[in-house]
Amino acid sequence: MNALAYFLWLSGLAFGALALVEQDRGSEFSVSAPGFGTGQPIPRAHTCDGPDRSPALTWTHVPLGTRAFALLCDDPDAPMGTWDHWVIYNIPGSAKGLIEGLVASEHLPDGTLQGVNSWGRTGYGGPCPPPGKAHRYFFRLYALDAPLPLGAGATKAQVLAAAEGRTLAAAETMGTYER
Repeated sequence: MNALAYFLWLSGLAFGALALVEQDRGSEFSVSAPGFGTGQPIPRAHTCDGPDRSPALTWTHVPLGTRAFALLCDDPDAPMGTWDHWVIYNIPGSAKGLIEGLVASEHLPDGTLQGVNSWGRTGYGGPCPPPGKAHRYFFRLYALDAPLPLGAGATKAQVLAAAEGRTLAAAETMGTYER
């Protein structure tokens, strides 16, 4: 344990000290979906061909100073250009992930807000590509130094603009789906 980590531990800030030690080991902020690995097919339950439930997501090695998260999911392979599937932000900085099947509500009980996807709906809208080649679905998580000054119902563009200068780190995972 280095001197700064030891001092923080003695000061009662053991979590901060452990995070500093962990960062010293080269740990990187990451996001994953327990239901599918990076680059792997997204299960039908999270698509328009199934119940269309949002997937569970978890993250690790959160940067020090994180006060909120924003998550954006999109499909850059959509025929009409990038299609936004999920806009969710002001997730509390203490969160370690999102549960499967979040309700499609602008306001969640913990203060998390959901925005509008490319269908013009609030909340998650799963993969629903036209028949043919597999599409890629990127889940990008942003660690932020403060909650975004946005009300509920924001678009991806509004979240990205508000996150500019507030992003401590970003992580992503990607799943695929074809019909």
